[in-house]
Amino acid sequence: MMIKFQNVDDYIASFPDETQVLLIQMRATILKAAPKALEGISYGMPAYKFHGVLVYFAGYKKHIGFYPSTSGIANFQQEIAMFKNSKGAIQFPLSKPLPLKLVTTITKFRAAENLAKTR
Repeated sequence: MMIKFQNVDDYIASFPDETQVLLIQMRATILKAAPKALEGISYGMPAYKFHGVLVYFAGYKKHIGFYPSTSGIANFQQEIAMFKNSKGAIQFPLSKPLPLKLVTTITKFRAAENLAKTR
């Protein structure tokens, strides 16, 4: 059964200390890149919305998953090539520093993309 988290703080607190550090970095990076994004829990993981779904992230045993939608993957193929990725996800290994500049770039791209849809 999936644990129901009330908020992102509860979600992050459910992980080992070393993983929490990385999850806190992801959260701060996304919020800095998209300061107007609404933070919540969706599909059991931290979710950010700005004129629609922006990005999600999640902690796992060996990686942090980053979910910037298919466009967030398709537009950054070269930048994410070094990471395990799929049509909608990028895996950042826990054993390496997070590519926070890349997370910022992709989050800003997704925010601009969502904003453009509202015009």
